Amino acid sequence: MTLSQVLEALLFSAQKPLTTAELREALTSAGEGDELVPNEFARAKEAEIAVALEELKVDYTLAPRGFQLVEKADGWQMVSHPDCARWVRQLFPGPKPARLSPPALETLAIIAYRQPITRADVEAVRGVTVAGVLQNLMERGLVKISGRAELPGRPLLYETTQFFLEHFGLRNLDELPNAEELRTHYLPTAQPKREIAPADAERAEQTQNAEVVPAPQD
Repeated sequence: MTLSQVLEALLFSAQKPLTTAELREALTSAGEGDELVPNEFARAKEAEIAVALEELKVDYTLAPRGFQLVEKADGWQMVSHPDCARWVRQLFPGPKPARLSPPALETLAIIAYRQPITRADVEAVRGVTVAGVLQNLMERGLVKISGRAELPGRPLLYETTQFFLEHFGLRNLDELPNAEELRTHYLPTAQPKREIAPADAERAEQTQNAEVVPAPQD
């Protein structure tokens, strides 16, 4: 029995992605309390596990199979091959999940590359209001509120979620296409409203009051 075989069995049996730390814990715990059962992988380090997983991933890629090993944001997982999707889908009858609309995808891309970002800044890039689109993305679990900006009015900040990474098969945001280049590219931002100085406000109030004073009658 090899380390790769044991890891393959663990991943095949798991109902969720497993990190190298979780795999190491399973290897270490196997046979605990039973001295008669040798556990040759109890001392396996996470680095060794990572190497074995990469080798297993390459093996699956070179030998055509109906499944593959992928590293997600929350660990490693065995999944069906994308080319087999239309057949696998037959096992799960029911309405298909609605696809994201082009406006939703555009809004999501802006948030992904410029997060955390305010709604006003997203709208400055798109040129249209995005309140409804943002709500839809949040309901789908792709976007969340991450705090408030240190700006007048303390507007909400939005960022992508862990599910966003899982949905698009990314380990982290650095795997976004041309992430570094696009993050440094200039995008328009919302223009802050001009604040009226106290002196200007006082003069404006005096002018307004003067305008409503009725003219003296003869």
